[in-house]
Amino acid sequence: MTEIALSFTKRTLANGLDVIVHEDHHVPIVAVNIWYHVGSKDERPGRTGFAHLFEHLMFEGSEHHNAGYFPPLQEAGGVLNGSTNTDRTNYWEVVPTSAIDLALWMESDRMGYLLPALTPARFETQRDVVLNERRQNYENRPYGVALIAIAAALFPDDHPYHWLPIGSADDLRAMRLEDVQAFFRTYYHPANASLTLAGDIETGSAFDLAERYFGELPPGPRPAPVGGTAALTREVRLVLEDRVEMPRLYMAWLSPHMFGEGDAELDLLADLFANGKTSRLYRTLVYERRVALDVSAYQSSRELAGFFLLVTTAAPGQSLTDIAAMIDVELRQMTEVGPSESEMERARAQAEAHFLYRLQTIGGFGGKSDQLNAYNVLRGDPGFFQADLSRYREATTPTVRDAAGRFLGSNQRVILSVVPRGQHQLALPGAEPVFVS
Repeated sequence: MTEIALSFTKRTLANGLDVIVHEDHHVPIVAVNIWYHVGSKDERPGRTGFAHLFEHLMFEGSEHHNAGYFPPLQEAGGVLNGSTNTDRTNYWEVVPTSAIDLALWMESDRMGYLLPALTPARFETQRDVVLNERRQNYENRPYGVALIAIAAALFPDDHPYHWLPIGSADDLRAMRLEDVQAFFRTYYHPANASLTLAGDIETGSAFDLAERYFGELPPGPRPAPVGGTAALTREVRLVLEDRVEMPRLYMAWLSPHMFGEGDAELDLLADLFANGKTSRLYRTLVYERRVALDVSAYQSSRELAGFFLLVTTAAPGQSLTDIAAMIDVELRQMTEVGPSESEMERARAQAEAHFLYRLQTIGGFGGKSDQLNAYNVLRGDPGFFQADLSRYREATTPTVRDAAGRFLGSNQRVILSVVPRGQHQLALPGAEPVFVS
């Protein structure tokens, strides 16, 4: 059995910045990875979209490098990117060892000195970029607003997961520069961040560099934790008319938070249900009965709560009602009998392969540096690899069956039918119209 024990050293600077170092001298590159413990969950109703906006603003320049962030690092041979989700914002660079000073200087400058370069014109330009991204990726994309509708139905209005990181268009337009500046001061500082350096760098040297570039930055106040509760005690049926050709069915349930009891079991269950040609629903809906064009499922586990999502697109001439009934048969089978041992072996093997795959790279999304930061921010332990993998290895047919029965009941879900415009009759019976602005 493979054991995952990634070597690392962790220290916390006087200003609260966690610094994690992992040495790997196989290739002369260093991954710089920084997580800010802020995402869309840290916003509030009427004031959404801030965290994602900063993903854009942080690439536009800071006081001592008041220009685009990409060119200097790319000219030095590096690659870089960033992302925002409900719980965190991350930025990363993978650079030749000789360019580590440049990467750290630029990261520290935008952490400590972004606001002097944040002009009204720059703010308005990037807000327009985000509004255009929302139009392209959500409003004007087929089925693009479905997840917005599902999140709003699963979580109450004041819950931190009621909205997606892209934010509300109305909220984005209503933003003021002073609100954006205040959000930055609250969340983008050393005491709310975690820095990982991984690759061709000596541990002592790495900590010296972290102190040199970040040690003088003042700590901000640690943000207060946020929370929220959500519950579903009935089946909610919704219909969304969209510019689509084929009807699509979404089933969503509230599920455990990340690392919570049942989280790993539902992750495995998603694979058993709908991921891959040997999965139960693919075999039934797509291959044997040919009533669906595709089917997928995943356990979206987050810091405060999760949701389990199942999605399938109807084949031409097929009924969403019939497809839903077939899915319910498989759900009952899973909650009453559970998966077979051969299915469990396959699911556990896939989970382990996924863990090992993430460790093949030093940097980027999901590489060693990103995983060390993820475990540090979300668990307080960069070395949580083995314990995390053990959750999947220890899952059994009874625990998966019990998780399915506990969380995937027919009286505790949201079912969204997305149908072509003007064809409300293609939705499940009793579906109420939903509109997304």
